[in-house]
This record gives sequence, C-alpha cells and structure tokens, in this order.
Amino acid sequence: MILDIELQYKIIALSNKKELPDKTPCNSISINNIADISRKAGISCREVEIASLESEIIPERYIRNMKSFSATDQAILLKSMITIVGLGGLGGVVTEILARMGIGRLNLIDGDIFEESNLNRQYLCVENLIATPKAEAAAKRVKEINSSVDVQKYSEYLDKENASGIIEDSDVVIDCLDSLSGRFILEKASKKEGCRLVSAAVAGNYGHVTTIFPEDPGLRLIYGEAENAPNKGAETSLGALSHCVSLVASLEASEAIKILLNKGSLLRNKLLLVDLDGNSFETMQLI
Repeated sequence: MILDIELQYKIIALSNKKELPDKTPCNSISINNIADISRKAGISCREVEIASLESEIIPERYIRNMKSFSATDQAILLKSMITIVGLGGLGGVVTEILARMGIGRLNLIDGDIFEESNLNRQYLCVENLIATPKAEAAAKRVKEINSSVDVQKYSEYLDKENASGIIEDSDVVIDCLDSLSGRFILEKASKKEGCRLVSAAVAGNYGHVTTIFPEDPGLRLIYGEAENAPNKGAETSLGALSHCVSLVASLEASEAIKILLNKGSLLRNKLLLVDLDGNSFETMQLI
C-alpha cells in the first residue's frame, strides 16, 4: 500500500495539464517520465502506465485513444494478453495495430522466416530482413513502437503438441495462419484453454472474419469438418494483396479489442465477408 501511494504521488508530480483535441481538460504523463518512474520504482513501464490510468492520468501515447476509450478501458487493454499466431500478412498488421493501441502483453508465434515474395503485403518484412525469423522481427517492432508492452515470442510453428502450452493464459487468440489444418489445430487448443478466438482469411480482393468462443461450433460451420478440409484455401489461386490484407487484419484487431472491452457487436457465430472488387461487406449468420 505504501508503495502504491508513493507511486501515485510520483505520477501526479510528473503529470501535466493538457487538453484533448475537443478541448476537454485532462492530466497526462510523458514516455520519458513513465520510464523515469519505472527505473526508480523498480517496476515495469506497463505497471506505471496502468497506475497512471487508474489515477485518471493519461499516458501521452494514448491521448488520441481517449473519448472512444476511457482511462479504465485503456487500463484493461494494458492488463490483457493477446496471442497472435502467424506473423505474415495478417499477423504483421495485427501486431502493429495492437502494439499501438496498448495491449499490454503480446504473445507472438511463427516459425517462418521472411522471403522476397513477402514484401508485397507483410508489413514487418523489409528488404534488409529477408531470411530473418518473423517472430524475432515482430518482437523487435513491438518494442520500437511501444516499449511498455511485454512481448513473448516463439520462433516455431504451432502444432498439436505445443499449441495449448503456447496460448494458455491468453485473453484472446488471433488466427493469422495461412493453412486450414493450422486453423483447426489452433481452434481446438483455444477451446481447450478457454480462449476467445478471432479467425480470418484473405485471398486476392476477398476476405472473411469470424469470432469463436470456446462453446461455439466455430470453423466447421465455414469449412466443414477438419478431416475433410483442404490444407490451403483460395489464396493459392488468387494471391494476397496488401490493401485487402491490411483491411481484414484491422477487422481482426477490432474484434479482439471489442472482446477485451466487452463493447460493440461481435462476429460471434457470424461471418463477415469482404469483397473489395464489388465494394461489398456482407455479414452471414452461421447458426
């Protein structure tokens, strides 16, 4: 309790009066002051940010989240853990968004390395990172964006043996895989561990997104039974385009945030179909 009071005093002392863009007054605290408190108190920057938000003092990096989010909402995000499985096209964009939004713990999984064909759509892939493990690049990028985020990385492929152990304790799991067999493995592990799962796929100018809770039928309503589903979807024939990948990844990130904050309408037992050729968005009821 003494430490909490001392921490609160330090945060208040280093905070500044500020206005939100709509002129609403608020108190804020800078990245440098958060880091200074972290060093002196011997706690993580994430813990300092949570304590600040609980005192209604907004870390500067989250000022533009306010109004859509409250200080309490932002603190919930910082206390949450999201696992992202697959760090290519979808996963790279999802990682970037969630790091900027302030998800406090990110668990990043991918056993692949970057190759030149990834450059068209995978935001974590740049020319000087060809042959670099994707999980390593993703973890580094998160820390460049938001040093307060705790990152755990696995440079390995998800399989039946490791899936449950890797995703345990996640508040939300996000499926950014490119194989149907991998998706079914991830869904089974998510249900076993009691995790909410957001799943998506992209092919050319088309994509879809759904949200699956542990008790839901899930992927079989889209692809049929796991044993009868092909390993790859339509991406093999239609390719993967950067603009569609980015849009669908943003929808995945949005679903994850809504789950954490218990706000908005979820795509649970629904399938959102994206058709950028026809500029259409259609939501199908699955059950």
